[in-house]
Amino acid sequence: MEQILNYIGENMEMIYFLILAILLGVEVISNVPAILHTPLMSGANAVHGVVVVGAIIVMLHASPDNYPSLIVGFLAVVMGTLNVVGGFVVTDRMLEMFKKKPKKS
Repeated sequence: MEQILNYIGENMEMIYFLILAILLGVEVISNVPAILHTPLMSGANAVHGVVVVGAIIVMLHASPDNYPSLIVGFLAVVMGTLNVVGGFVVTDRMLEMFKKKPKKS
């Protein structure tokens, strides 16, 4: 318990920054109109390709004997890839809504 309190005391600025980022993110997201939410989220998910690249780089620098870091890196690659693919699927479905339907004769 004492180690946790020391860690919090040493990293107080980072904790303040994290709390401020959470509050700012909630405020920004809550003010997004409903019509813009889907394109914003699909674009944000597509940008998460950076997470996949970062996870691959971290896995390349991990030693072959360090199984926990390799497992976490692999999970990060899988989850990031699912997030990117999901973003593109949502974008595709959103764009399908705006296509004109063929008229029946």
